[in-house]
Amino acid sequence: MNAPIAPTHTLPCDVLITAAVVVTQNDARAVLRDAALAITGGVITAIGPRAELAARYTPVETIALPEAMLLPGLVNTHTHAAMTLFRGLCDDAPLSVWLSEHIWPAEAKLTPEAVRLGTQLACAEMLASGTTCFLDAYLFVDAVADAAQAAGLRAVLCQGVFDIENAGFKTADAALASAGALADRLAGEALLRPAIFPHAVYTCRRATLERCAAFAKERGTLLSTHAAETARENDDCLAANGQRVIPYLHSLGMLGPQTLLAHGVALDAADLTLLAATGTAVSHCPKSNMKLASGIAPVHALRTAGVTVGLGTDGAASNNALNLFSEMETAALLQKVASNDPTALKAGAALDMATRDGAQALGWPELGRLEVGAPADLCALDLTRPQLHPCFDPISDAVYAANGGEVVLTMVAGHVLFRDGAFLTMDYAALRRNFAQAASHLTAR
Repeated sequence: MNAPIAPTHTLPCDVLITAAVVVTQNDARAVLRDAALAITGGVITAIGPRAELAARYTPVETIALPEAMLLPGLVNTHTHAAMTLFRGLCDDAPLSVWLSEHIWPAEAKLTPEAVRLGTQLACAEMLASGTTCFLDAYLFVDAVADAAQAAGLRAVLCQGVFDIENAGFKTADAALASAGALADRLAGEALLRPAIFPHAVYTCRRATLERCAAFAKERGTLLSTHAAETARENDDCLAANGQRVIPYLHSLGMLGPQTLLAHGVALDAADLTLLAATGTAVSHCPKSNMKLASGIAPVHALRTAGVTVGLGTDGAASNNALNLFSEMETAALLQKVASNDPTALKAGAALDMATRDGAQALGWPELGRLEVGAPADLCALDLTRPQLHPCFDPISDAVYAANGGEVVLTMVAGHVLFRDGAFLTMDYAALRRNFAQAASHLTAR
């Protein structure tokens, strides 16, 4: 048999990344050893054996990671990024006390510049732990957009809407106007998308919730809201509106394929059926729910019912970190102990929630996977770390052994934003100084 003839010419590409392991998260959940990705124009153009791609492509840049595991960039489906400013402000307190006595008074002092700095620090924290896309729901959304844009992350940016009298919150009219302006500003943006976030049924009147639902439909944006975070929320909604939270939202036209509910802890069987029937997604925030003693969301039952469930960190004031590796492990372990079933929410399912399912929940299904045609959003874990040996099962290692500190590279749309501890799109030393001043001012008594 004749030996194969070597190609006489090669194909150009912007970047060729080689790695010991590539966890693709494609439909087959393929895991490749000694593999490579070719990237052009911010999109993956080839993926396969390292030797084959090295012979086929002539890259402008080669990133050789011979002792690393590549994963799709993680997708954080629920956070309040600028709440890094309030990390540790109030711990070990019930949700109602945490909100009304500590967080809302501090938020009344917020300024656009403080929100920009808080969001920028959150972006650094997420990049350093492999997150490449996040949903943010907060105030001063233009400042949030400025920070995310400068950092280079993907984001779904929600204007928060409230009917609460507080200096830190806009009126519903002003918030909806701001949401419209944001949608106009982000039209045509590749990395940032607008959305609307009525805070909750207990902070928004019926008319405001209906207006937010109409806004999402008219502008074609995602609608997200806190929902059924606690049993008390259901009790209060039933007393005020004659229905539990989920059927009440449905009666207002707020459920559907473009809706993402944060938390979904206090759900009954009828709620699950309604969420599945309407195509509504849920963002599971296990560590925040545990810390505030909100309860354990029925994630295994939601997924079994066909509901798309992503992972979120919530804000740094109630978690207290923005680390999806930690959330993956916590989510998996929590479902096992809650169901007394060690097979509930396996490692692969937890990784799905942090990648492809989270992307689906945000209405951005091309994210969360490494395959030809997908955006080149990825992170790399250092396999020389002792906790990642012997790497029998890379997916198991990513969920149960990794802690996020192993991330040595984070890329969005083909651009390296974080590498070997360095933030390439921000002056991190200056950010730390300015952030510390802003946080000190906001939390001063």
